[in-house]
Amino acid sequence: MHFTLADLITDITQNAVEAGAGLVELEISETDGEFHFLVTDNGKGMTEEELKKAIDPFITDGVKHPNRKIGLGLPFLIQTAEQSGGGWDIKSEKGKGTKVTAWFDSGNVDMPPVGGIALMFRTILMFNSEAEIVIRRKKPDDEYEVRKSELIEAIGNFEEVSNLILLGEYLQGLEE
Repeated sequence: MHFTLADLITDITQNAVEAGAGLVELEISETDGEFHFLVTDNGKGMTEEELKKAIDPFITDGVKHPNRKIGLGLPFLIQTAEQSGGGWDIKSEKGKGTKVTAWFDSGNVDMPPVGGIALMFRTILMFNSEAEIVIRRKKPDDEYEVRKSELIEAIGNFEEVSNLILLGEYLQGLEE
């Protein structure tokens, strides 16, 4: 279940990683009136027919969750964006990758809480994948970019608890 926008973004980013992408880019931007995110990958992509199935909550390929009869990641995103005065767009090309964009009206009473951005970034960077993950964050008064490869080079692998603590502190510092 998705209780925050961070939960939705984590789910969509995990889909990109699991699509066999070598590069996954996440961009989150906030203004006084809007929250916007974009996930781009160079993974397997989808045909138009596959994309139609991906946004239908009553269809799932049964691969990721073999016992489920429905797939809810993209449908939850679409519903959440639309009910909170925002919108969404998905572009995909078979063999080339996918681009998922969503935006939300920050002043809309139905917009879910954003959630913990730094914790979400740490979770995404820890996905078990060789993919390069690039995160760009834009706020009204600040912006930054982090790359998984550069962070691993600076603090070490993400398997050591002490490194994960450093990673979390670093990301939290960027958010503050």
